[in-house]
Amino acid sequence: MLSWEYPPAVVGGLGRHVHALSEAMAAAGHEVTVISRHAPGAPADEIVNGVRVIRVPDDPPLFEFNPETLLAWTMAFNHAVTRAALAVCDEIQPEVVHAHDWLVAHAAATLKHHLGVPLVATMHATEAGRHQGWLPGDLNRSIHSVEWWLTYEARRVLACSEYMRWQITQLFELPPAKVDTVPNGVHPQDWKVSAAAVRTVRRTYGSTLDAPLLLFSGRLVYEKGLQDILAALPRLRRRHPGLRLVVAGDGPYGDELRAQARRLRLGKSVQWLGFVPGRQLASLAAAADCALVPSIYEPFGMVALEAAAAGATLVLSDTGGLAELAKNGVSALQVPAGSPAAIADAVSRLLRDEVLSRRLSRQARAVATRDYAWPRIAEQVIETYEQAVIEERELAAALRRTGRAPTPLRIVVPDGNLLADGTD
Repeated sequence: MLSWEYPPAVVGGLGRHVHALSEAMAAAGHEVTVISRHAPGAPADEIVNGVRVIRVPDDPPLFEFNPETLLAWTMAFNHAVTRAALAVCDEIQPEVVHAHDWLVAHAAATLKHHLGVPLVATMHATEAGRHQGWLPGDLNRSIHSVEWWLTYEARRVLACSEYMRWQITQLFELPPAKVDTVPNGVHPQDWKVSAAAVRTVRRTYGSTLDAPLLLFSGRLVYEKGLQDILAALPRLRRRHPGLRLVVAGDGPYGDELRAQARRLRLGKSVQWLGFVPGRQLASLAAAADCALVPSIYEPFGMVALEAAAAGATLVLSDTGGLAELAKNGVSALQVPAGSPAAIADAVSRLLRDEVLSRRLSRQARAVATRDYAWPRIAEQVIETYEQAVIEERELAAALRRTGRAPTPLRIVVPDGNLLADGTD
């Protein structure tokens, strides 16, 4: 399994997904090796909860990880991953290579061809989706071309929601039968929080124990919609004196968001915590009166699922994977994406109706812990692996019979809005 994130090097939901999935697969008796990037102080090669984790240092030249150096950094990282993976494959013969997103595409394709095993790719998001269907610059078009190529090279592709499955088949010209939908998951036991921990959070972050406490958790990027929560806060503060918002996360849009909070004179009503590890995040979610996930673009919505497992009451955008979570029984109030007024009204409704809030919390928690437990998700991924192995063998047999080579690769990177009307 190849991933650019793995604990303790975690940036967003992808790293948590790979960590939980690999350990659930190992617990089910499968042999799993994860190759990821090195993190300061972490062992280069260790076995944790049945998963062998190999962390590779950056190849020179050394780049700071930012948009200007992203492609160069990725190429250097893929060289390092490929070398480490080939060394491991001298010891074991993997049956499947599993790539998580485009940042490991080159290493994954190399291993697929060198080892003669099927490649499975999970697309956690797409570049076009992150920009509302557009590829505005050269970097965006370059990333899109790598995503296209990764799904071409893959024997099977995994999407985290039906929304993402549709998007992937449209963007990358894939036959729908090649793409399987397997959602993200949660470990219910990791999101159980004691009453004492809840009281501690409310004393620490609330203006008073009884004042409303809201939570946003996620990367600080435009598509996550935190700017709309901030825009809703002035009217929420007027309606609910003492209300506080806790922001758990970091990211490249952070400076702009903090500047917006200053312009709105939000002061101490917003507390910026930066990256928050899992146990602390669970306590924040359990203590909050409401967890807000107002994304403009959201392939799945792992933070919503985790908050539900902790017992939070949810306000979700009616878009993408978040709308699908609600459709599948994760109860929440839904609002149009990009609407501060709707966010303010939904939060006020929950704060004024404790019966409704508790009912939504109970229902969401029950569905999250029953239908999205990681062992169940791991079983579905294994089924995709098994199908990929069967298809790879059938293709090899057909090639031996006919002698025909695969169709040559052709990549076309279009301009314009790729998802404008759902048909492009």
